[in-house]
Amino acid sequence: MNKVIGGAGDLINAKPADYKDNLYLAVNGAWQEKAVIPADKSRTGGFTDLDEGVEKTLMKDFHEFANDEKKVTDPKLLQAVKLYRLANNVEHLSKFHQQPILKDMQRITDLNSLKDLSDGLAALSKDGFSLPIDLGIDADMKDTAKNVVYINGAGLILPDKSYYTDDNESGKQLLAKYADVAGRLLSMIGYKLDEAKEIVSKALEFDKSLVPIVKSSEEWADYTKVYNPMDFDEFTKKSDVLDLKSLVVDSVNDTPEKVIITEPRYLDNLNKLVNADTFENIKAWMMVKFLTGNASILDEEFRQVIGEYNLALSGAKELKNRTKYAYNFAAGIFSQVVGTYYGQKYFGEQAKEDVRNMVKKMIAVYEARLSENDWLSEDTKKKAIVKLEKIVIKVGYPDKVDPLYDKFEINENDSLYDNVSRIRKIVAQHNLDQYHEPVDRKKWLMPGHMVNACYDPSRNDITFPAAILQAPFYSLKQTNSQNFGGIGAVIAHEISHAFDNNGAQFDEYGNMNNWWTEEDYSKFKQLTQKMIEEFEGIPYAGHKVNGKLVVSENVADVGGLRCALEAAKSDSDFDVKAFFINWARVWRNKSTQQLTEMFLSIDVHAPAPLRANVQAQNMNEFYDAFGVTEKDGMWLDEDKRVNIW
Repeated sequence: MNKVIGGAGDLINAKPADYKDNLYLAVNGAWQEKAVIPADKSRTGGFTDLDEGVEKTLMKDFHEFANDEKKVTDPKLLQAVKLYRLANNVEHLSKFHQQPILKDMQRITDLNSLKDLSDGLAALSKDGFSLPIDLGIDADMKDTAKNVVYINGAGLILPDKSYYTDDNESGKQLLAKYADVAGRLLSMIGYKLDEAKEIVSKALEFDKSLVPIVKSSEEWADYTKVYNPMDFDEFTKKSDVLDLKSLVVDSVNDTPEKVIITEPRYLDNLNKLVNADTFENIKAWMMVKFLTGNASILDEEFRQVIGEYNLALSGAKELKNRTKYAYNFAAGIFSQVVGTYYGQKYFGEQAKEDVRNMVKKMIAVYEARLSENDWLSEDTKKKAIVKLEKIVIKVGYPDKVDPLYDKFEINENDSLYDNVSRIRKIVAQHNLDQYHEPVDRKKWLMPGHMVNACYDPSRNDITFPAAILQAPFYSLKQTNSQNFGGIGAVIAHEISHAFDNNGAQFDEYGNMNNWWTEEDYSKFKQLTQKMIEEFEGIPYAGHKVNGKLVVSENVADVGGLRCALEAAKSDSDFDVKAFFINWARVWRNKSTQQLTEMFLSIDVHAPAPLRANVQAQNMNEFYDAFGVTEKDGMWLDEDKRVNIW
C-alpha cells in the first residue's frame, strides 16, 4: 500500500506533519501555512524565491544603468538598458497608443481570399503572424549535424485541449474572459462593438475546429513522435488551397528533399481546417491572435486589458508593476546578454569550475552505477557509458554571447512596438538562415540568470545556469549532504534525461538511433511503465496526475535522486536525514489553483510536493533513516518502489 499518495490532494493546504507520514509537509508544512503568494505572481517557493532574488538584483542594476549609461561597459547590455528605459516610459508610449499595430492589422484585413493568404504565407510567417500552418528550422533528429525544415500546425487559444471538454468549467470561464478581452482590444483599435464581437466569435469558431485535431500535452510529451519525415513533393500536395511549396521555398530560399511533420494528424486534416468555408474564420482568428499576442507592447492601457485574461489564466491577483514588467521584458529580449552579465558579476569563473567538477563527479558516479547495473546487457552498458562520456557540460553562462545580439538596436524615440517588431524580424530571419548552416552545438538553451537546468537530447548536452547554483540547491555554507540533496540531485536529474523514455532513443551525438538490444529496451519500457503507474491518477488539488505526461521527468527524478544519494554516501560526513530534508526543501511550492490546474494539464513535471515525497518513497535509505514502517503514511510496499538508474 501507499498511504501518502492517497492523501496527496491535501498537500496544498495541509498542516505540518511527521517525516514518517509526509516528508514534504514535515520539511515545508510550517512554511506552507505562512507562505503568501506575491500579488503579481501565481506561485512562491524554492525556484520562485530564487527567481525573485535574481530579479531584485538585476532590477537594481538596470535602474542604476538607466540613470547613468557610463556605468555600462558592454554595448549589447546598453541596448538592453535602453529597451528597459523605453518599456518603462509610460507617458512616451501612450502618445503612440494603438497607432503602431494598425499597419500590421491592416495586412490581415487586406486578405480578401484564400489566394491572398496563400500568396503571403512566407512573408506573414517571417513577420510573426499566427498561421494555420507554419514552419521552423531545427536539427534533423536523425542527423543532428544539419538543420532541416519542421512543419507545425496552429496552436489553441487555451493551454491544452483538456480545457475544452464539456465538464471543464474553468475552460469555459477562460474562453469567455478571452472573448471579452479580445473584443475590447478590437474596439480600442477602432472596431465598432458589433464588428468586434463578430470577429471574436469567428476566431473562436476556428479555434474550436482545431480542438479534436491538434496534439494534447500528453502527446507532445512523447518527444520522438514529432519526427515524421515526408518527401517534399508529397507535402506540397497536402492542401488544395494553400501553396505549401512557396511557404517553404520562399522562407529558406531552397527546395528541400524532405520536411519533418510534427503533427501528422493535423496535416491529414488540413483541407478540412483550411478551405473556402473556413477562410473568414481563419482571418478573424489571425486578427485576434495577433492583437492579443502584441497588445502588451503597445502601451500601459493595452497591457492592463490583455492582462485581465493573463491574470484569469494564472490566478495572480495583479499584474507586475510597469518597472518590473519593463525589466523582465528587456531581460527576455536580451536574455543571453543579461544572463552573461549576471553570471560574470555574481557567479564568476571559479564557481563555474567548481560546479563543472561537481558535474564530472556525478557523471563518474553515474558511470559506476551503469557498470554495476543488473538488468542491462554488457553491449548496451558500453554504449550507455560512451553516451555518458560524450555529454557536453555547460555551466554558469556561455564564454561568448551570440553575435546575433549585435544586430539589436533600440531607438528610444520610436514606439516599443516598432522596436520589438524590428528585433523579432531579425531573429526570425536568423532562424531561417540556419537552414543553410551546420547545427551550432555551442548554442545555450538557457540564459545565466534563469533559475533552471536542462538536457538537450539532440545535442547531448546539459546546461546549469548560474542562477540555480545557490542555496538551497548549493552553498558553501551547506553540508555536502545538503548540497547533494539539492544541486547534486538536480545535476544527476539532467544526466538522467539522457536515459529517460525520450533521451534513451538518442545516441552520443544526439542522433535518434536505437543503440539498445531488443531485450534491454523491453526491460527499460517495463520500468518506465511502472513509473507511469506509480504516478497515474494520484489525486492532487481536486484533479488527478497524468502518469504518461510526467513520465520522462519522473524517470530523471528517480535516477537523479538515486545517483546523488550514492555520491553523498561516499562522503565521510554523510548525513542521510540532511540529504532527504534538503531534497524536500528545494521542492517547496505554493501555487494558485489556476496555475496548478494548468500545470496538471500541460506540465511534463509532476507537482513539486509529489516529486519530493514519491521519489523519496522509492529509496530504501529513506525508510531506514526515518524509521518508516507499514503503519506510516510514507510507506510504499517494496514491490511498488521504482528504481531505474
